[in-house]
Amino acid sequence: MSVWEALADPVRREILTVLREGGATAGSIASRFAISRPAVSRHLRVLREAGLASSEARGQERVYHLVGAPLTEVDAWLRRVTPARRPSPAERLDALETELRRGRRANEEVGDGHRSTG
Repeated sequence: MSVWEALADPVRREILTVLREGGATAGSIASRFAISRPAVSRHLRVLREAGLASSEARGQERVYHLVGAPLTEVDAWLRRVTPARRPSPAERLDALETELRRGRRANEEVGDGHRSTG
């Protein structure tokens, strides 16, 4: 299964978010979802097959970890198709305030230079 196919499922994407926090057992992952533990195990298998997760045996449990390297392809694609970042409304207002202050300062300087003496 490809990385793209693995990421198509929202549960698998959420499992990756859980794994981002650190290693986790299938049981601890399953406790976060309203689906059965066998269903979570199937999702974990798909993530392992796609290279997005790895597992290690610790006693009788398996601990799963995020493998981020395959996500570089996804990240590169997102950067190509995502429009350039636009400033937020708050950032635009801050920039407007800065420009207004510059304009006031420039007007004051011009006014100081053209005062009549009398």
